[in-house]
Formats: sequence, C-alpha cells, structure tokens
Amino acid sequence: MISVMVVDDHPIWRDGVARDLTENGFDVRATAPDATAAVRIATAVRPDVVLMDMNLGNTSGVDATREITTSLPDTRVLVLSASGEHSDVLEAVKAGASGYLVKSASVRELVEAVRRTAEGDPVFTPGLAGLVLGEYRRMADAPAGGVAPPRLTERETDVLRLVAKGLTARQIAERLVLSHRTVENHVQSTLRKLQLHNRVELARYAIEHGLDED
Repeated sequence: MISVMVVDDHPIWRDGVARDLTENGFDVRATAPDATAAVRIATAVRPDVVLMDMNLGNTSGVDATREITTSLPDTRVLVLSASGEHSDVLEAVKAGASGYLVKSASVRELVEAVRRTAEGDPVFTPGLAGLVLGEYRRMADAPAGGVAPPRLTERETDVLRLVAKGLTARQIAERLVLSHRTVENHVQSTLRKLQLHNRVELARYAIEHGLDED
C-alpha cells in the first residue's frame, strides 16, 4: 500500500483530499497545515509520497519540498496547488518536486498521479510538462568540461526517450514490445551508467540532452 502525507493550510480541503485518497486504497499516514510541521512530520512518518500545496499561509511549500527531498531521498513530493503560474511550477521542480498538479484535477487524475509518483514517474498537469521540458533544454547550453556522456545501447536510449515523455514502465513495454521486467532492467542499467538515482533524474537527463524529441 502506498503511504501518503497531505500538506495544505485549508483544513476542509486537506481533510477532503485525505479522505479521497483513503477511499482509493492509500495509507494516509499524516496531514500537516504548514511547511514547518510538514518537514517535522514527514521525517517521523516517512511516507512514499507527500502531496504538497505551495502556498501555506506564512510558510512556503517550496522550502518544505526542498528540505523533505534532501533529507528523505526515498520520499517523493507531488505538488497539488491552486496556482498554475509558470514561475511556481519551475520553482517547485527545482526544489525537488517530482510532479505538479493544479487543484482543478479530478479525483481520478489525483489518484493516478499519486500512484505514478510513488513509482518514480514525473507527473504534470497537461500543459505544464512542456514548460518544464523547455526550461531544462535552456539550462543545458553546453556539456560540462567537454566530458563525453556514457555510452548507452540503442534499446537503453529508446527506453530513456520514452521515460522523458512521461510513459510508465508498462506503457514503454507495450510500445517497444518488451516485457515489463526487461524495461525495468534497461532503466536500472541506464541509471547505473549515468550515475543517477531515480526516473525523475533520468527524465531530466533525457530532456537536457534532447532525447525526448522524436
């Protein structure tokens, strides 16, 4: 069962989201009203996913995201915010968030997003993914120090390209006519070669090197 923590400064919204997730089979371990409590409680309960609002009264969800992802590398943060401003999205991702949903998302979309985030997939509200892709392309102006990147096999490159497009391992397996286990093996091999830690970092690498483009 995927464990979740819900962080929002509005009690009615916070309790409603927690109830929706519980009814859909998630283990909601805790809730928190602000960034300070979020960091403290997350450290204690160590959820798989923290569902984080960005505007937490006098505190910042960005700061909480940065602290949680730094101190709890196995915990992923999925932002659920009323704001769809580009600056807020990019700030959240740079702080370590694995994805970003706006609060107009349906319960079905939220449930699927939490599940995918727990699996390590980057998840964004439609329309925001392109923004993040573009930002990482701009950040990748030149290779650092002229060091050649590790050599990937053709199949590893195919898998990496589809990871960057946001496909799950099962979707990649169907697209490439491979078994789910084979896809996971390619992902793990690529992570080792590139010295990365998870599929979110893998997607960022692919984006920075233009591998998400057809």
